[in-house]
Amino acid sequence: MKKLKFYIIGFIPGLLIVFFILNKKGASCSGYLPNSRVIAETLSKEFRYSEGFKNEMNTYKIDEKFIKDSIITNGKIDFDRSHAQKKPCPDYLIMYPEKNPAYEITFEKCEENVTLNSLRKLK
Repeated sequence: MKKLKFYIIGFIPGLLIVFFILNKKGASCSGYLPNSRVIAETLSKEFRYSEGFKNEMNTYKIDEKFIKDSIITNGKIDFDRSHAQKKPCPDYLIMYPEKNPAYEITFEKCEENVTLNSLRKLK
């Protein structure tokens, strides 16, 4: 019982110190979640657009900057409707914004590039 008491007396202040140090540096664990990893990998690759996707961009008056900076960066991947294990290029469905989605994009993430296949406006 004495050992446990000493352990707790040392562990809790140590935990608080580590928490405050990491919090000041802006560290977070959100980059390890599947949604964040897929989005980060997607943004690091070259973008290609299908003809249908280009037509839909023109129809909805959406530019490439909005797609990269808003829809993909802040979107939520629907893993239930995606095929993340498909070889050689898994395909994903991303919805933006997360609550009450207005846009839905399907894309294939290959080794060296990302092909955006379809863009749908939901509202």
